[in-house]
Amino acid sequence: MSFAGQTAVVTGGTRGLGRAITLDLLEQGARVHATYQSNEEAARAFADHAAPFGERLQLARFDVADYAAVESFWRGLDEQCPDGVQVLVNNSGIRRDGVLAMLPPADWERVIATNLSGTYHMCKFAVLHMLRRRYGRIVIVTSPARTAGFAGQANYAASKAGQVGLMRSLAREVGKRGITVNCVSPGFVDTDLLADLSPEQKREHLASVPLGRFAEPREVAFAVRCLAARDASYITGATLEVAGGL
Repeated sequence: MSFAGQTAVVTGGTRGLGRAITLDLLEQGARVHATYQSNEEAARAFADHAAPFGERLQLARFDVADYAAVESFWRGLDEQCPDGVQVLVNNSGIRRDGVLAMLPPADWERVIATNLSGTYHMCKFAVLHMLRRRYGRIVIVTSPARTAGFAGQANYAASKAGQVGLMRSLAREVGKRGITVNCVSPGFVDTDLLADLSPEQKREHLASVPLGRFAEPREVAFAVRCLAARDASYITGATLEVAGGL
């Protein structure tokens, strides 16, 4: 599954799961534009770590929830990448947990804006970019929360269910133009996204996983790579569970 000569975009690509996805694609020979919203310290640390890959790693700071910023980013890629962008990985995601009856409207709106609207923004401009070249691989990182509906995560679960619906519709729209659209659904992954869980919550979640452990980011990155590969040409509209049996 070599990605030599290909260009990929990974949103939220400098930390956690996105960091692992970016590194995996770099190791397979891709040129990667990794985006991030605000954590400059983490972005600099990641750039230092990935220095051996040289100019094949490019970082871009913007908020995927900002339509104009996303449009500007893709306009720049049109100029920078004459051979096009072949892969988009929509990985940006946030949580603002709270029981629905007490959930502030701002927490609902921010999670939907980043996780779902951000996916729409990135997919829209990626598709416009890829249609001209009649080729593309779009992978959206969703979550088992889309169906499990964990308590205290109504906003997160709604955003993740929406991503799957978006993926299914988009796959039908662009399939005849050589573009595939799929989801990867990681279970509990040992990243910063779990850092704010209490020890009791972690034990409870761990007990629910048949494999008896949380995933390592590299294991999810492998699944993303599989769906982003050229040989995955007959897989579209699918959700690949990487959840340890959840």
